[in-house]
Amino acid sequence: MKAHTTKTPTAVQLYYQLTKPRVLYGNVITGVSGFLFGAAYFQEFDLWLFLATIGGMTLIIAAACALNNVFDRDIDKVMERTKTRGVASGAVSVRGATVFALTLLALGTLVLTLWSNWLVTAIGLTGFVTYVWLYGALSKRRSIHGTAVGSVSGAFPILAGYCAVSGQIDTAAVLVFLILFFWQFPEFYSIAIYRQKEYAKAGVPVMSVVKGVQNTKVQIFVYTILYVISTLLLTPLGYTGWIYFAAMLLLGLWWLKIGWGAFQVPEGPKSDAWARRMFHFSLIVLLALSAALPLGPLLS
Repeated sequence: MKAHTTKTPTAVQLYYQLTKPRVLYGNVITGVSGFLFGAAYFQEFDLWLFLATIGGMTLIIAAACALNNVFDRDIDKVMERTKTRGVASGAVSVRGATVFALTLLALGTLVLTLWSNWLVTAIGLTGFVTYVWLYGALSKRRSIHGTAVGSVSGAFPILAGYCAVSGQIDTAAVLVFLILFFWQFPEFYSIAIYRQKEYAKAGVPVMSVVKGVQNTKVQIFVYTILYVISTLLLTPLGYTGWIYFAAMLLLGLWWLKIGWGAFQVPEGPKSDAWARRMFHFSLIVLLALSAALPLGPLLS
């Protein structure tokens, strides 16, 4: 009987993992949704602009994730889910990861500068700085409000996608930004509940560690309400049809129903199980939103 062996990842695989593929693709999906939403609303679709915007954004987001591995390597070594990351485990050098990230950043900036518009380039670079330095290097370690800063950077891709088409910050741009901003609080705070001990061990001042689980549950419910309201406002303001409104209302009410369940369970294993359910449903919500937004203006 052959002994089980773990296959050593290749250099390509190691550097690819530095981009945090799940985070990367989640952000890219919202960027695509924002662009297609703008294209549907303004009734114009430029394939080259789409490819340049999404390609450039992908490179910049990947750069931010890769450089975050460098700044977070001390925290990653402590937490169970991140201790095997390339820089934290020593499989990738700090210098190698930094050069890789800056190369991606330069390429992404070049693509957006040449083939998108100045507003998208500005949004992309602002998102990079916000995520890497204002969130990862500073607020995440020092403040309970780190999640808010991280949520700002997480809302930039959908904003950039929409602004690539609109060329301006208008009411719809503000709303799609707020939708993604509010969505991230229930999503991350749920993780912060069922991984509370890991964050405490790593010294990261997330809401569940500083204010406790019960307070975090209240925050989750409040931000879920704000998310639902912001998704619905697109319809009365004339950006989407009522089919979109009905779909987002039903999905939002279901998410609120799950959120309200937090107050029916005590802290401990049952609370952790609820938080995992809330987190997993947040991913369904994001995918549904990303699909519904581009269809919203077309089904009016």
